[in-house]
Amino acid sequence: MSVYVVGDVHGHRDALADALRAEGLVDGDDKWSGAEDQLWFLGDFVDRGPDGVGVIDFVRSLQEQATDAGGSVQMLLGNHEILLLGMYHFGDRQVPSDFGPRSFARSWEINGGLLSDQDRLTPEHIEWLSARPVVSLVDDHLLVHSDTLEYLDWGDGLDAINAAVKEILTGNDIEAFWEVWRRMTTRYAFRGPAGEDNAQQLMDALGGTRIVHGHSVIADQLGIHPAQIEGPYLYAGGKALGIDGGLFVGGPCLVVELPFVPES
Repeated sequence: MSVYVVGDVHGHRDALADALRAEGLVDGDDKWSGAEDQLWFLGDFVDRGPDGVGVIDFVRSLQEQATDAGGSVQMLLGNHEILLLGMYHFGDRQVPSDFGPRSFARSWEINGGLLSDQDRLTPEHIEWLSARPVVSLVDDHLLVHSDTLEYLDWGDGLDAINAAVKEILTGNDIEAFWEVWRRMTTRYAFRGPAGEDNAQQLMDALGGTRIVHGHSVIADQLGIHPAQIEGPYLYAGGKALGIDGGLFVGGPCLVVELPFVPES
């Protein structure tokens, strides 16, 4: 049994299928072929690409097939799922703010939201997404979407954080909902002189010996073109692994087997 993680897909359903097929996780008919393997998605299925809801439906079908085969397909929420849900629930309703006009509709449009995704969302989609976790620990890997310490503001453990966010996402408090979106847009906590200490702080609270995250495109971290990305980015003294290949800007859809061992 192997464990795989996938970074930000952003509506590129066919590229995702191709990448999973290359790892033997789906067959030529896009059906689960990973047997008892575990597959984790780290969020951002939607926005900036042509078929976000298609990605959601594809992953949900794989989840059902994997369970039947003795495997597992799971998903963490990314900041773009929060934005999608906020747009669905609140639209252009103004978020109370001392910093000028704010609404989910405005942020959704700025951040690549597609009307075709909103039009195809069903209550079943919303219920499924709202129940997904935002953090998980898998074989000593701390899985998160965003490279941030902001998760700790929701609680002091995995269960507490996931429960707190789920309560907000299934409620109707627009300010609390907006705060989830804001916190999960923050990034780069594991870069720079304090990066390794910050990574350790998160793991001291939540467990694990390496953080695996999406959200921040590897090319931006390294100052290269996304097309030059060949694999995940291990940094912060080996304590953080970035896996967002920047699919929506021409980078690869990275499917990474854990534990990741860099080439010597």
